[in-house]
Amino acid sequence: MSEQLTSSIKITNLNKSYGKKQVLFDINLDIYEGELFGFIGKNGVGKSTTIECVLGSKLFDSGEILVEGLDIKEKPIEVKKLIGYVASEPTCYEDMTGMQYLQFIGSIYSINPQIFIKNISFLLKKFEFNEEDLYREIREYSHGMKQKVCLMASLIHNPKIWILDEPTVGLDAMSANELSLLMKDYVKHGNTCFVASHNIDLISKLCDRVAIIKNGRIYEVYDLKHEPSLRNRMEKIFLKLYQEKEE
Repeated sequence: MSEQLTSSIKITNLNKSYGKKQVLFDINLDIYEGELFGFIGKNGVGKSTTIECVLGSKLFDSGEILVEGLDIKEKPIEVKKLIGYVASEPTCYEDMTGMQYLQFIGSIYSINPQIFIKNISFLLKKFEFNEEDLYREIREYSHGMKQKVCLMASLIHNPKIWILDEPTVGLDAMSANELSLLMKDYVKHGNTCFVASHNIDLISKLCDRVAIIKNGRIYEVYDLKHEPSLRNRMEKIFLKLYQEKEE
């Protein structure tokens, strides 16, 4: 891609171990402002660990992570303010109602009350979430409803960067499609979306560029925006890579 593009997330020589087991090996990724970037790989190969290092929720052994030019180690709070994050499994305080949880998240980011109300109204429509259900305790929600609340919470503060880890898990087909449209619309406004998944079909249709990770190493980064023919080949490329690995 053009050198004129500005990095939103820049990961350089990232290494991470759990005890004696190294799980990330010299990860290098440059994710640009305004792009929808996909991160694919089988479960357990380092996708979530990479994301958690970017978020500052996990320490790493060596390397550098810059988010909008800010070093995650030096400016962790400032970086967190820029990011909306959706985990692979819904993580909410289940003794709260949906509204209480969203208000709690909003308070963390000191959102103006009028903007909060405006954002809630927009997100309820986007995810077809019944407003009455916001006043029920989250423990009563289905898995899909919990996921929707987490998605809404991740966007409530209008983040510059949206990071999603397996975001369609638990969503019905209509909600998953709406989420895909929302991701596309999100980057049109100059924001950055970084989505990790093992759903190759979703990633190949949505993303501008895609990185494949295997065994904690980046195998390749594919530019689907400039080489659209790759979209129909991503599954074959992915399967061939992992079949070769397993042979």
